[in-house]
Amino acid sequence: MKTILLAALALGFFSLAVAQGEKADPVGTWKCEYKIGDQQRTSELTIKKDGDNLDGTMNWPDQKDEKLKDVKFKDGKLTFSAVRKFMDNIIPIDYTLTIDGDKLKGKGAAEFGGQKQEFDIEGTREKKDK
Repeated sequence: MKTILLAALALGFFSLAVAQGEKADPVGTWKCEYKIGDQQRTSELTIKKDGDNLDGTMNWPDQKDEKLKDVKFKDGKLTFSAVRKFMDNIIPIDYTLTIDGDKLKGKGAAEFGGQKQEFDIEGTREKKDK
């Protein structure tokens, strides 16, 4: 009886660990929304995994397939940089996002015109076609 109880507990902990591992997976395509000033904006973030390495791209309505730099994922936090090209300006943006299931939330930070500006960003992972 004791062996069955221990096996059930071990299975329960294993299932919990697997569920938490799935909960914090950054891989996929994310539809993101954020606000700069009073303007609502959108972007699409795609994260891919190749072995132990992560990479990806960011799309905006007027700029496609911008390759991400320094993509890292640790303890549920996704960090990376992307370069936004907007009206003849090149703006590097650093992102720090928290992944929770199929939702992400965090901040982007950019320096523009000598001023650092942060903005909140939220996103939802697109469902995979089966």
